[in-house]
Amino acid sequence: MATAQLKRKIQHLSSLYFSEIQAIRQHLHREPELSMQEKATAQFIGKKLSEFGIEFRTGIAQTGIVAMIKGKKESTKVIALRADMDALPITEENEVSYKSVHPGVMHACGHDAHMASLLGVAKILQNTREHWGGTIKLIFQPSEESYPGGASLMIGEGVLKNPATACIFGQHVAPLIEAGKVGIRNGMYMASTDEVYLTVKGKGGHAATPHLTIDPVLIASHIVVALQQIVSRNNTPWIPTVLSFGRIMGEGRMNVIPNKVSLDGTIRTFSEAWRAEAHEKIRRIAQGVAVSMGGNCEVEIKEGYPFLKNDETLSNNFRSYATEYLGKENIVELDLAMTAEDFAFYSQQIPACFYRLGTRNEKAGITSNVHTPTFDIDEKALETGMGLMAWVAVNELNT
Repeated sequence: MATAQLKRKIQHLSSLYFSEIQAIRQHLHREPELSMQEKATAQFIGKKLSEFGIEFRTGIAQTGIVAMIKGKKESTKVIALRADMDALPITEENEVSYKSVHPGVMHACGHDAHMASLLGVAKILQNTREHWGGTIKLIFQPSEESYPGGASLMIGEGVLKNPATACIFGQHVAPLIEAGKVGIRNGMYMASTDEVYLTVKGKGGHAATPHLTIDPVLIASHIVVALQQIVSRNNTPWIPTVLSFGRIMGEGRMNVIPNKVSLDGTIRTFSEAWRAEAHEKIRRIAQGVAVSMGGNCEVEIKEGYPFLKNDETLSNNFRSYATEYLGKENIVELDLAMTAEDFAFYSQQIPACFYRLGTRNEKAGITSNVHTPTFDIDEKALETGMGLMAWVAVNELNT
């Protein structure tokens, strides 16, 4: 564990830099950019890194940035810290001075806070290099919100190599957790996510003469019901799985049976082997039901992010560091989440730890969830976020 003196210094610097990092977060919130369009965002981050005297590379996976900070003590260990950069296609409804100036685009998932916090971490680490050894790789990643995910693209361009990275930490806002607290879970944490598209084809006609049709609406209804056995009867109860259809479209009317019906859904789980098996079962059941009723079904499954697993040792290390920095009363044990994150790609490559930074403040009315037009954060969480991540990084380098 790093020294108590270093912890006090990091806490002091977090407080000292808070106003600057708060202003950075508000600038980023005001100027959001969608996935793979984060050009101005990347330029702004690069400018700040230059001001801090930190070396970096740009243009990785188009708009991504990787910065490197080397400690002055002897060590060859390399670890990575990641923040995502993209915003969502949501129109902001908050009336704040830093409200998005781009209609229909908003940092509604806290990525502005992630970037600002990591810049704060960068400044703290740059000014404490005499206390630690090794190399810390700062990854500013594009396109977390859109498949195939900026993480997979950056990995493909070698972000975990040159130098080889021993482990990686990621931080994400948590509007259900009070500011000043953090959440962690060992092992399986977030689900894989895949998109399921079915096109059921039959023979349309007048609703008053159904015997002259092959009704794709009826076929689609049977398919939806039949597919539920994949979760309830084919899957082991020990692997959480969700299969849901959120959109069914048949372009008929009250007295017209259409020629085809489309169904759009999602399947999420926590096993790569079962994930592949479930895809095959979806194909067989959907096509089999359709054929048995005189129609046919085209199945398209778009693979998204894998499931996110927190390395046991790294998560235990994080819990220990966070307890030392924040106190045991401020550590929250997280439940499994069926939502997905492209940080999962990193977790499939090297030991990874993805944790939650509390941002809730009920007294101030800051309670909206992510992906909503009224999402915001208690900005004091930035002080917690940058200080804790810097503390975690220097401790992990010393293990």
